[in-house]
Amino acid sequence: MSTTTIDWRREIEDAAQRLHARAGHFLLQTPLWKLPASAVGLVAPGAEVWLKLEHLQVSGSFKARGMMNRLLANDIPASGVVVASGGNAGIATAAAARALGVRCEVFLPGVSPEAKRDRLRDLGAEVVVVGEIYPDALAACIARQKETGALLTHAYDQPEVVAGAGTLGREIEAQGGLPDSVLVSVGGGGLIGGLAAWFEQRSRVVAIEPEHAPTLFRAREAGEPVDVEVGGIAADSLGAKRIGALSWDITQRQVRDALLLPDDAIRAAQRWLWKEMKLAVEPAAALPLAALQTGAYRVRDGERVCLIVCGANVDPATLA
Repeated sequence: MSTTTIDWRREIEDAAQRLHARAGHFLLQTPLWKLPASAVGLVAPGAEVWLKLEHLQVSGSFKARGMMNRLLANDIPASGVVVASGGNAGIATAAAARALGVRCEVFLPGVSPEAKRDRLRDLGAEVVVVGEIYPDALAACIARQKETGALLTHAYDQPEVVAGAGTLGREIEAQGGLPDSVLVSVGGGGLIGGLAAWFEQRSRVVAIEPEHAPTLFRAREAGEPVDVEVGGIAADSLGAKRIGALSWDITQRQVRDALLLPDDAIRAAQRWLWKEMKLAVEPAAALPLAALQTGAYRVRDGERVCLIVCGANVDPATLA
């Protein structure tokens, strides 16, 4: 699947207008904190670290944008919508479906935490747990869609989903101007695909992945998307087995850097955000900060670096 025929700028603008017109009550304009680099323990004179607090979105993650855009851009049959998810895409789809008054069925892998399953049930979704990892849930979801004719919402590899994620970049630029660099965690790639499609070469978009879920990193080594083994602390939200085709095409043209980080660094950044900033976020959301804290990404003097704090669907007990 190639994105060369897709006008992503237009798709993102259309998504922004659609979401504003029909889902303004559902989506939030999340805060953008601009902090001196010293506030996060960095010595980089004149540098700023921006935290885009997308974890405060209605469904607890950036996924609300793409999932709602997918639903609004299509006719929804009486059988409703189906989605496979590690948790966040399912929660966002369920929340969007409830807001629109349509049925929602969510397929989850066994690795998904109980807290996310409970949240889905609270939102009125039918929850089906299948297999252990995301691809198992996706296969079951696709089979169900063929049975029922429901609208299939993919967690990261549909144009409406990628464009919805791209509205986050549009919002950052409107709030704070153009950052020099944007650090974003990667699972299936919907978020980085949308951000890279919006910023293009105007900002440096940097991919950050856990060592145990390196979908983009391994694809770059192989020269094409490949299946990888996934695990580690971020597997429930960054547990895709392969980078999405749409985002692979976008990142090939727009993203130069892909970094890998160990679980202990991710956990340390997650706990730092809670202890120092009182931000309760999931491990995936802590990856960009972990890149700074470990020195995997070095902030230059005077640089404006934006960290995407992408999700908050976490068991608070893990933050102690």
